[in-house]
Amino acid sequence: MNLRKFFLIALKDLRLIFRDPAGLVFMLLAPFALTLGMGALTGRFSGSTQLGISQIPLVIVNQDRGELGQALEDVFTASELSELIAAEMLQDPAEARALVNQDKIAAAIIIPEGFSESVFTDTQGGSAAAVEFYENPTRPTSTGVARSILESFLNRVEIGRVSGTLIVQQMLASGAITPEQAAAVGAEVGRELAQSPSGASIQLNSKTAEGTGAKFDILAYLAPGMAMLFLMYTVSFGGRSLLVENRAGTLARMLISPTNPGFVLGGKGFGIFLTAAAQLVILIGGTSLLFRLSWGDGAGAALLILAAAFGASGWGILMASVLKTPGQVAITGSAVALLFGILGGSFFDLSLLPDWVRAAGKITPNSWANEGFRILSMGGTLSAIQSHLTALVVMGVVLYAVGSFLISRRGLVRK
Repeated sequence: MNLRKFFLIALKDLRLIFRDPAGLVFMLLAPFALTLGMGALTGRFSGSTQLGISQIPLVIVNQDRGELGQALEDVFTASELSELIAAEMLQDPAEARALVNQDKIAAAIIIPEGFSESVFTDTQGGSAAAVEFYENPTRPTSTGVARSILESFLNRVEIGRVSGTLIVQQMLASGAITPEQAAAVGAEVGRELAQSPSGASIQLNSKTAEGTGAKFDILAYLAPGMAMLFLMYTVSFGGRSLLVENRAGTLARMLISPTNPGFVLGGKGFGIFLTAAAQLVILIGGTSLLFRLSWGDGAGAALLILAAAFGASGWGILMASVLKTPGQVAITGSAVALLFGILGGSFFDLSLLPDWVRAAGKITPNSWANEGFRILSMGGTLSAIQSHLTALVVMGVVLYAVGSFLISRRGLVRK
């Protein structure tokens, strides 16, 4: 009997929410509209590129003329990137920076003189000459994409440089070469490593640890962010309903019946979870049908929806446990949803933010879910998001436990 009432309470809350036209507009229409609008602004529906983003205009000033400088130039002018990057060569760094300042291009990449030589001949692990990335602050999406390509190239160069340094140091220690020979050997080792497969030209297709290549789609970045943003509003409304029913006396009438108080609270929490899961299913299914957006591994997407709904709904229970009135939950819930949206990457790429902000974002379900959905959309499999699923489930368990304890102490579900 108690178990039956548990499900009836949850289904009753679910029906109430989906019978509210204003609630449905906020839960479903608003995130769809925002995703559509942001996708249009980024060129997703213009048909101008396969990637859903307009060509990124940038210039390259190659003062190096060495092998690595030419390799970096080749990366940005490769045919594989021709639909994403529109790169031009200039000779004058000042002219390149001026074009950025005039908002004519997204960024300027300035390769300093002696860059290749500083990488190849450094056998002491020092700092190589730095490549300058002069970016336009008014084009954060474009500069973020260009910076990611540049950083990928430089990371591979750094791996090769460190490997070469270790090889030379080992040869010196063993007596295989003399200190006078170290510079020449280091240069040769560096060139060998630069030409090895690990230094191959960067492809636009992304891969996870176990995934397959997939084209970048800006909607795969925007849609999860908008879904999780509005999901946090939804779970706060669910927590608010607990206090509304307590004030209206509905909760007291439930407790008069021969029903375990724990089943009443559990039913309310399960109702919040069901609402959150239904919202994500509709939003993700809708983007798949309307925008032909691929969410990758079906099992991974299904489990991530459930885990995200569970982790997020825990915050709804926690807010109901620490706040006293429905109005307080509504105000706090809106603030929490916005804050979590910022910290969790619903609005922009977290790689653009300081490390401490990214670390703080790990307390939000937005961060784990957004990253998980994006991994799946880029070809990742279920095993690639195991840590995300675990984090969301643990988050939900902890928040439900703490929230239930505090609610019981307040006597909201006590006979």
